[in-house]
Amino acid sequence: MKTIMEVRDLSVTTSDNTTLVWPISFTLQPGIPLTLLGETGSGKSLLAQALMGNLPSGLKASGVVMIDGEDLMSMPENQRRSWWGRRMTMLPQEPWHALDPIMRVGAQIQEGHQLVAGLEASAARNAMLDDLATLGLNDSEFKLPMQLSGGMAQRAAFAAARAGNAPIVIADEPTKGLDSARRDDVVRLLREALGSAGGLLTITHDMAVAEQLGGMVMIMRRGECLESGKSETVLAAPQSAYGQQLMAANPERWPARQLPPSASADVVLDAREVSLQRGGKALFKDLSLALHRGEILGVNGASGSGKSSLGDLLLGLIPPDSGQVLRAEGIAATRFLKLYQDPPAAFSPWWRLGTLLKDLCKLHKLSWAIIPPLMERLSLAPELLERRPDSISGGELQRFSILRALMLEPVFLFADEPTSRLDPITQQQTLELLIELARERDCALLLVSHDRALVDHACDRQISLQTSAICV
Repeated sequence: MKTIMEVRDLSVTTSDNTTLVWPISFTLQPGIPLTLLGETGSGKSLLAQALMGNLPSGLKASGVVMIDGEDLMSMPENQRRSWWGRRMTMLPQEPWHALDPIMRVGAQIQEGHQLVAGLEASAARNAMLDDLATLGLNDSEFKLPMQLSGGMAQRAAFAAARAGNAPIVIADEPTKGLDSARRDDVVRLLREALGSAGGLLTITHDMAVAEQLGGMVMIMRRGECLESGKSETVLAAPQSAYGQQLMAANPERWPARQLPPSASADVVLDAREVSLQRGGKALFKDLSLALHRGEILGVNGASGSGKSSLGDLLLGLIPPDSGQVLRAEGIAATRFLKLYQDPPAAFSPWWRLGTLLKDLCKLHKLSWAIIPPLMERLSLAPELLERRPDSISGGELQRFSILRALMLEPVFLFADEPTSRLDPITQQQTLELLIELARERDCALLLVSHDRALVDHACDRQISLQTSAICV
């Protein structure tokens, strides 16, 4: 069987020779997907970026990556870039990094079909419309990326990246932020793109994705490969202790939720018969809810159903079409906060994280002494303060988002998919910590997630936006 890609002793180091990914070897076989699993910050995305040749500045890769008898690692940069989209393509973890913010979604996808795949304008447009229909984005052709939900943007980025029909696909968290139905659609599209002759390397935190893709699985931790093998073997009976812990942390296997404590009588937010629509579509109508101090309220629903819009409405970031939202009196507006679904959009990419936190302390007259204990509880290494937001993993950046919000002692925190970038172990630990801190500080927490199992296990009450029903 011909090998699509052969990787030998690929490693990633910093400019001062600190090793981030230790030498790893593997092959991509035609029609057989390879899925990378592992904790946040384990080097999975760095490995993918090293293969593509787009590592962040200050990092360097070494080793051998053979494709069709050519070593990518020894190619001139312009030749390697000429392969992008045509012979290999990458679906990045953050859709906002893959989409032009001032270009219509349909035009971006059509451009790929026309300029990369070489289709005539009319054929490229038809291909773009087919992509949008397949991914449930029929009404998104003329929208800007900022007008899409996180899950919709992820699907649009998928279509744009796949427009050139490259035979080798590297997919970094391609189903992040998607509900189960859309997740299954993307997995099906990845399998179709793979066919019997293509190569597919997928990075995911979702065990269901690894199970559906099948093929081979590799488990990574701290830049090393702990074990690899056939997916049905590794997922059912991992040999490493970490692999066993990883499988046990799947939200569907979490222990049953304990009965919530009695709710505080103090109402933080009171929404009365609020309604909202987008593009002529009603997201919710005459919805009423009261959030109490220390209460955890979950919101679930399909991608694009209005979960994020509900949180933004409660924060006053967008007005309701009807109804009103009342806040408890005498509380500063800065204590009503949001954890964004895509943390890169909430951090300046030009400054070190330590500088950004120092600026926050200065602005709000906070003591730096509150930061080290929070970093320890969130499992954030002190040396990360010297790095910029674009040089740490998405999961690490999300935990910095949580830290930054907690610094301001929120009374209401809208957490928009706060663990979507975390591996199952870190997701469980971070969510438990977030809930624990909300209880300790009498902070009302609105937790948005597409993962029904996670909401079932973590929340006191929940809203399903398909029905706008509130239940305990």
